[in-house]
Amino acid sequence: MMKIHDLQPPEGSNRRSKRVARGIGGKGGKTAGRGSKGQRARNTVRVGFEGGQNPLHLRLPKLRGFNNPFRVEYQVVNLDTISETGMTEVTPDSLYEMGLVRKNSLVKILGRGELSTKVDVSAHAFSKSAEESITSAGGSVTILPKPWGDGRPPAKGNALTNR
Repeated sequence: MMKIHDLQPPEGSNRRSKRVARGIGGKGGKTAGRGSKGQRARNTVRVGFEGGQNPLHLRLPKLRGFNNPFRVEYQVVNLDTISETGMTEVTPDSLYEMGLVRKNSLVKILGRGELSTKVDVSAHAFSKSAEESITSAGGSVTILPKPWGDGRPPAKGNALTNR
């Protein structure tokens, strides 16, 4: 049975520190690995010290603001684009098939342009002017639910990106 006084570290795990500046005989003599002369040879200089010059971390401006991790980005489509396509029913899928929005993106309809025909539009968000133009042209507006539900969207990024 092993006893506490029998315990010892494995061979080669505890190396003795190198003793430098112990005379001219051997590897660590004379300048002891510090080169010749100068401030660093005589004593230590703290990290980031630039000899009295204003250091880099003080020269650069401070980070201002932050990146909102709950930002919601929409793909926008204007009314003039919808009228050019000639569609009577507009959904995010039909817009994707025509190459107007990216796949699985949130779509917002904006009010630039005029609608002359009745169009039924389904999207995740509408501007007030777009909603008025669609309804005045005899169309209908359907607001689709967000993928994350009624609350706020899931946070994007990590602790470093959201500062």
